[in-house]
Amino acid sequence: MAAEMLPDAEILVYMTQDAVLAGPSTLANLLAVFDDPQVGAACGRQLPRQGAKPIEAHARSFNYPETSNMRTLASRKQLGIKTVFLSNSLAAYRRSALIDVGGFPTNVIFGEDMITAARLLLAGYKVAYVAEACAYHSHSYTQIQEFKRYFDIGVLHSREPWLIKEFGRASGEGKRFVISELRYLSKGYASQIPSALLRTAIKLLGYRLGQMEARLAPNIKRLLSMHPKFWAEPIGEGFCALEGANIADQKHRERSRL
Repeated sequence: MAAEMLPDAEILVYMTQDAVLAGPSTLANLLAVFDDPQVGAACGRQLPRQGAKPIEAHARSFNYPETSNMRTLASRKQLGIKTVFLSNSLAAYRRSALIDVGGFPTNVIFGEDMITAARLLLAGYKVAYVAEACAYHSHSYTQIQEFKRYFDIGVLHSREPWLIKEFGRASGEGKRFVISELRYLSKGYASQIPSALLRTAIKLLGYRLGQMEARLAPNIKRLLSMHPKFWAEPIGEGFCALEGANIADQKHRERSRL
C-alpha cells in the first residue's frame, strides 16, 4: 500500500518494528548500491540482538555473513534457493522495479520479500546484500514456534512451486546450516547440541507437513501455522497489491520457457 501511495519515491525502505539500526550510516550504506541502475532491491545484515542465545546468534551469522554480494539470475547456478534470500526486516526496493514485477504478492502466507526478489531476478534486475548496512534483529523461537514457522515455509514452497523449479530445493542449504550449527556449538556450547538436533527434527517435520497442507483441514492448518489468520479467509489466486501482477507472472513464465 505504501508503494502505491508514494509515487514520487525512487527508493522505498522497509523495516520491521523490532529491527534496530546498528549505526547512523546503515541506511546510507543500504541506499548506496542503487547507484547501479540494475539493482532492483537490497537488504542489510541482521545482527543478533543483545542477550541472544548461541542457537539464535548462529542463525544470524549463518544467514547474514560479513561479506556483501550482488546477485543476478546467473547466481542460481552457484547459490540455488539462497539466490532469492531477502528480508524485509531491513530492505530497500527501487519503486519502478517493484511495480515492474507486480509489487508484493498478497496471496502468500509469508515470504513476500523472497518471492519479490525472485521475480526481480527473473525480470533481469540485480539483488544486493549489503553487509555494511546493519541492524539488530533476531528471535528466540520456542520449539513450537520453530515448528509453526517451518510449517509455513513448507506451505509457501508447496503453493509457489515455481520457486523450487527456478532456483532449486532448500535441502542442500539446510544440511549446510546444520553442519555449521553443530560446529559453532561444539566450540564452547556443546551442551546445546541436543537441543539443536531436536529443533532440526522439529523444523523438518513442520516443513514436510506444510508441503502436505492441501490434504489438511483448515482448522488443522490454523493450529499448525504461525499465521493462523491466513487460513481465515479465501485467498485470491495470483492477486497482488499493485497493478500488473498477472502481466509480471506471465513474463516470468515466458522467460522460463526461453
